[in-house]
Amino acid sequence: MGGGGVAIHGTTDVGRIEAPVTLKAYLVCAFAAFGGIFFGYDTGWMSGVLAMPYFITQYTGLPKPAASDTAAVNAFHLTAQDQSLTTSILSAGTFFGAIAAGDIADFIGRRMTIIVGCGVFTVGCILETASTSLGVMVPGRFIAGLGVGFISAIVILYMSEIAPRKVRGALVSGYQFCITIGILIANGAVYGTKQRNDSGSYRIPIAIQFAWALVLAIGLVFLPESPRYFVKKGRFEEAAKALASVRGQPIDSEYIQDELAEIVANFEYEQSVIPQTSYIGGWTNCFSGSLSDGSSNLRRSILGIMMQMMQQLTGINFIFYFGNVFFTSLGTIHNPFLISILTALVNTVCTPVAFWAVDKIGRRSLLIWGAVGMIVSQLIVGVIGVTAGRLEKHNNSAVSAMIAFICFNIAFFSVTWGPVAWVVVGEVFPIPIRSRGVGLATSSNWFWNCIIGVITPYLVGTEKHDANLGAKVFFMWGGLCCISLTFAYFLVPETKGLSLEQVDRMLEETSPRTSSKWVPHSTFAADMGLVNKGGNSTSAEETIEVNNEKSMV
Repeated sequence: MGGGGVAIHGTTDVGRIEAPVTLKAYLVCAFAAFGGIFFGYDTGWMSGVLAMPYFITQYTGLPKPAASDTAAVNAFHLTAQDQSLTTSILSAGTFFGAIAAGDIADFIGRRMTIIVGCGVFTVGCILETASTSLGVMVPGRFIAGLGVGFISAIVILYMSEIAPRKVRGALVSGYQFCITIGILIANGAVYGTKQRNDSGSYRIPIAIQFAWALVLAIGLVFLPESPRYFVKKGRFEEAAKALASVRGQPIDSEYIQDELAEIVANFEYEQSVIPQTSYIGGWTNCFSGSLSDGSSNLRRSILGIMMQMMQQLTGINFIFYFGNVFFTSLGTIHNPFLISILTALVNTVCTPVAFWAVDKIGRRSLLIWGAVGMIVSQLIVGVIGVTAGRLEKHNNSAVSAMIAFICFNIAFFSVTWGPVAWVVVGEVFPIPIRSRGVGLATSSNWFWNCIIGVITPYLVGTEKHDANLGAKVFFMWGGLCCISLTFAYFLVPETKGLSLEQVDRMLEETSPRTSSKWVPHSTFAADMGLVNKGGNSTSAEETIEVNNEKSMV
């Protein structure tokens, strides 16, 4: 490396396109995964706060009723409309935040976008903590949602772009694990303050979120930027430095040269097939190509958007958003807050299994069998709920069985659809549209999260004009999981063990149902004439001019 350029030369060996895995790569990704705490914690505290006596009194004006006054006890809750609004408005904010995050990440970088997201989240958190009415809580939730949207989209993008291919699934699954930890901590915080007879009952759990923003923002200042971001911007010297930092290798290492050459060659190839046009054209590129072509941008965008939609339609956030309300409605549970902690604990304990399974069993198989497990569990909950578990039967054993199978359902989700949906979304988009593609997919997650937050209070509410489905709602979730199963079987490819560049080639040469058999057979560096002189090829090396950000092949 010298002067104004970086000498980049690749290899024809498909096994040498990435440096060996180092402890530093694990640590960088593990810290970035901390962003999942935001998602999980905000999911967890809302369910408990909505059921807090002081919060209900503060927001409705209703006095806490005597336990003997059954009618007053049944009426002592926020209306379905208020529950719907306070829960779903965060998801509305995250939807717009995730959409905007893609463009912002391409402009200022992945790392800085996450830091900005922490700042926006902090503003929303201040409003949430200070609120005494919906007039302040709702805009606070929306602004906090914008920040969470930035973070949830770009953390996945950042981790996918820096994680080593052999353990990328496990490391990105760490994001989902942090979501579960966030949910668990939130439930514990709510449980610890629920009996307080002052505003601290809900303000303390909300204010704890400041710590997550502070830790993530400060830590990211010291982490490297994504080398693929620098490649996209034509800043190859900085890309080499960032890659060397992430991989824990000297900048002149052959591993760094080979991997950087593969990233550059893939980017040049993608630029040759994806037209570089206007700002609007950049967005329309996300939907270009044929629906029948598995490698087209249209199919990739549909895959990412539907993957996140299907994850939400498993019904998992029904349990975490409205678990306290639902468990209370079963009639025989004396401490629904404790059951919510149990479900959060199951979620947290089971998710680490995915660290091993996602890179050993594979993404596609986990999604298929996870959907099967959730379908069975949800149907059993529904059947018990409409027979032996009905409220008027006061059958403790039946209700316990329902809770057990709800926990089985959570376990299946936490090992499969929970982490794997994020892993796949981070892998399937090419560099030119990756940030926008991940943003679209993440916004889909939050859009459907918002829809669930809006409609669920009416589905299980007991007031006039509410559906009052009770346990029958699990038949709906089970039916939607059947759609998720069909989607995974026909549209989700197997990407384990492949670099992001190899995923591009695999999508061009195979179909989802045969993708697990695909084996890399060439490198982009070789195909684009950018190979190591001393390797198995006779092609000359390429010199990338850094100062004027032009390349000469």
